[in-house]
Amino acid sequence: MENLPLTSNIRKNDLPNKPSTSYQAVKQVKKLTERNVGISSDDDMIDITTSGTMTERTLNQRSPINVADIDVIFAGTINLGSGETEDIPGIGQYEDFHTIDWQRDIARDRMRHRYILKRKQNSFIDLIKSAHDAWSGWLCVLLVGLVTGTVAAIIDIGTSWMSDLKFGICPQAFWLNMEQCCWSSNETSFELDKGNCSQWFYWSELMTSSNYGPFAYIVSYFFYISWALLFAALAAGLVRMFAPYACGSGVPEIKTILSGFIIRGYLGKWTLLIKSVGIMMCVSAGLSLGKEGPMVHIASCIGNILSYLFPKYGRNEAKKREILSAAAAAGVSVAFGAPIGGVLFSLEEVSYYFPLKTLWRSFFCALVAAFVLSSINPFGNEHSVMFYVEYHRPWMFFELIPFIGLGIIGGVIATVFIKCNIKWCRFRKTSILGQYPVMEVLLLTAVTAILSYPNPYTRMGTSQLIYLLFSQCDVSSNDGLCDYTNDKANVAGPGVYTAMLLLSMAFVLKLVTTIFTFGIKVPCGLFIPSLAMGGITGRIVGILMQQLAAKHPHLWFFDNSCGLPGQEGCITPGLYAMVGAAAVLGGVTRMTVSLVVIMFELTGGVRYIVPLMAAVMASKWVGDALGKEGMYDAHIQLNGYPFLDSKEDIVHTALAADVMQPRRAENLNVLTQSSMSLEDTEILLKETEHNGFPVVVSRESQYLVGYVLRRDLQLAIENSKRTIDGLLPESLVLFTDTTQQIMPPPLKLKKILDMAPITITDQTPMETVVDMFRKLGLRQTLVTHNGRLLGVITKKDILRYIKQVDNEDPSSVLFH
Repeated sequence: MENLPLTSNIRKNDLPNKPSTSYQAVKQVKKLTERNVGISSDDDMIDITTSGTMTERTLNQRSPINVADIDVIFAGTINLGSGETEDIPGIGQYEDFHTIDWQRDIARDRMRHRYILKRKQNSFIDLIKSAHDAWSGWLCVLLVGLVTGTVAAIIDIGTSWMSDLKFGICPQAFWLNMEQCCWSSNETSFELDKGNCSQWFYWSELMTSSNYGPFAYIVSYFFYISWALLFAALAAGLVRMFAPYACGSGVPEIKTILSGFIIRGYLGKWTLLIKSVGIMMCVSAGLSLGKEGPMVHIASCIGNILSYLFPKYGRNEAKKREILSAAAAAGVSVAFGAPIGGVLFSLEEVSYYFPLKTLWRSFFCALVAAFVLSSINPFGNEHSVMFYVEYHRPWMFFELIPFIGLGIIGGVIATVFIKCNIKWCRFRKTSILGQYPVMEVLLLTAVTAILSYPNPYTRMGTSQLIYLLFSQCDVSSNDGLCDYTNDKANVAGPGVYTAMLLLSMAFVLKLVTTIFTFGIKVPCGLFIPSLAMGGITGRIVGILMQQLAAKHPHLWFFDNSCGLPGQEGCITPGLYAMVGAAAVLGGVTRMTVSLVVIMFELTGGVRYIVPLMAAVMASKWVGDALGKEGMYDAHIQLNGYPFLDSKEDIVHTALAADVMQPRRAENLNVLTQSSMSLEDTEILLKETEHNGFPVVVSRESQYLVGYVLRRDLQLAIENSKRTIDGLLPESLVLFTDTTQQIMPPPLKLKKILDMAPITITDQTPMETVVDMFRKLGLRQTLVTHNGRLLGVITKKDILRYIKQVDNEDPSSVLFH
């Protein structure tokens, strides 16, 4: 059907009474007054010819349109007959390593939604389409939750099996881990070191027929290191060959992507597959890393892939990020068994744009993922949480002092860890070491395995260590940590002090190896290592407090409630381990509310929220005092990602004219609305690398007409060369409507012109400009003076300016 110019009548009464309160209304009024719009002699009607098109059928049925209902024309034609906003393939999409335009994408979705609502009364099929559009978001997050829960269960089962493979095998059923192997023989009680499970054979038993003696120890040592190297080599090789983006934690990149940055392939199917397999192997290799951070990346990959089943999300980058926020919540939900904590993590830590409907969908997605994981039950117990604990004694008020002390210690440990890790990662990027990532992984794995095996607390899996640290001693406990000399279990025996020494050595080893491990070219997270370091610190402090209460129960702050004859001890070292773990993790990530919720969901210790809150806040304050950024933000800065932190307060003293590009004495590359040829336009594209160009009336007047994106301009030119006969290099490029016959045929590109770009004056304070970029998600803004164009401020210019204010190197911002 032939496209005709869209002409609609707008009554003066429909114009907004207070245009200053509506950004769109201001822009529409500006558009009416600056585009030479014809106003009829009728005082009640204003005749407007917009840049859109409409079909003959729609033209015959037209009705007055309110100014407030006309969306800003960002890209493509407004075709009310088809509901599509694109008639040129690729228009409205983005290049790799570029920032999205939130305002344009949201406006495109609003136009699409309004068209669907308008058509739903026409037929039953249109009604079904409208209903599908309404519940497609819920269906998408449902699928994300189902798939994420299933993938997490597979990862948990695979990790458990491969971790036990380093110690031995179940000959009757090699696919069973140690615990399942012993279940199959009806032996429900077994221990890793005692070896009282008849169906499970250690490698030393298979090779020497004995599990004791020096030679058996050497054989077990050898197999432990060999399996670790094999798993690490496979993981590093898979990442290097098939999915380079599968390395690292993924959380810094997810934060950047959710802020509006495009990284093609980072959330693809190969990244999902290799990250899922690689994280199983890396955890099983015994490296000082966790799988919880990468689970956020894995869930986001699932969300990205499934969003393409729904064009509403797959074709709109801003809408897609609503699904990715829900997926990130599901990732934490299945990693810790903490659905509420996952939603708060997505809100507090990773999401940039989080409307209320995204909160509801994130909660639903996390709920579904947690339900699927608990239904599969990969841990094989009745508890859905990872480190379920049950303490019999409440905490005492005076214990807030050591809890806050643990928060301070956790903040210091976290600061040391962050600073050392960033220095090492920076050295890796600039040294020859960065050219051999697989060798680095193998070397680090060998050193970690050699140093970890002699210490039973580092030989065991890190999650198993955390569970041991959190646990309360009882009559069935036979670990050295529970070697007490009296029935009340509050006077330490020699085994407790030996365990404290081994734990101190384990802490040093965990700290040093995690510094070198986080950032290597395999999947790696830092949640579990941080919890382990904090748990060790807390358990040691808890034991010291317990011995102090047992030997000096009459001290005033104990209030005669600890260790007196006939009384049980009031100190629970496992609680101190839990508080210390939260303190270190809070200092590393700078999380507060979400971390507290994750910790009590992780352990089931709801009654200990106050100690957790006190320690986490103390840790955050100390960390902020000693270092400005958490680990994730520090890695964002290290990699030069264009992330504009919405939580950071910066005092600016400059004006927009001081930051805009180009400077006043330099020339600004612009397009004119009707005086440039196709050859001139292509030369401008070839000689510049700008992501977009302002369109002005003429080079002499510099009055602003609109803004066109570089990608849209290139695609429009390529499409016109294929479809327009007689197009020559001398053909004019027109961004205006014209009815005159021009030879050679002109190239009409008004349909790709953003006629309402965000503009500011040259005297706008930078505080206002930065707030606009943060809250509106801008990609660029144009700077004018008395309506004349002066320059452009992009997101990259804002980030460089903030670097200069902070006395940092502005050239570290690498992307657009």
